[in-house]
Amino acid sequence: MTLYLDAGTTYSKIISKDKIFDDKFCLKNFDGKNYYILPSKIIKEQNIKPTRSCGHMADASENEIIALANGAKKMNIDNNATVLDLGSRDAKWINFKNGKFHDMDWNTSCASSTGATVEMLMKFYDINYDDLSFNEEKFVVTCGIFGMEKIMDSISNGEKPQTAISKFIHGIAYNAWNFAKRPDKIYLSGGFCQNKCLVDSLENYCEVVPLGRFVLCEGLI
Repeated sequence: MTLYLDAGTTYSKIISKDKIFDDKFCLKNFDGKNYYILPSKIIKEQNIKPTRSCGHMADASENEIIALANGAKKMNIDNNATVLDLGSRDAKWINFKNGKFHDMDWNTSCASSTGATVEMLMKFYDINYDDLSFNEEKFVVTCGIFGMEKIMDSISNGEKPQTAISKFIHGIAYNAWNFAKRPDKIYLSGGFCQNKCLVDSLENYCEVVPLGRFVLCEGLI
């Protein structure tokens, strides 16, 4: 069995030619390959042994930055491009010049828990992502804990949870753009690609091209 695994903190992404999980976890089938997204705990429970892997929740065989670079290069990006992967617990970016690796950074502290914090808040306040929209105001925070404090203070003062969380997401987008050295265009990788509030917030600062959630997986193949 050939299986490529990007084991994230909350969700894992898998590409495999074999049918190995329930259809409810299969996002799509393309070019003879199955694309799965499933809770990372299932990977541990079933003791999945990948062909190649990266990520926090796996005995990774590959570096995430290398997987991100290789995956992005397969997706017809510009020769001069900044690729940002924004996940549950970290942020990382790569910059290419004339089609070659030029610069990168990987933040596992200040960006910690950004995506995970948003998920917890959405569940706590019983809010759907469709309920969120871009807000011109932002909470400029560098940590999920401080962001939660800002949100709860705002809500206790009468603001709607949807509005407060949207401000927090705008703050995440602003921090990510600064972290990536304020490029004019960002190719976005990770779960936040599906968060319209985040994408719209980031587009307030630069052009955004979502690449989806399987960039690192593609980089493992």
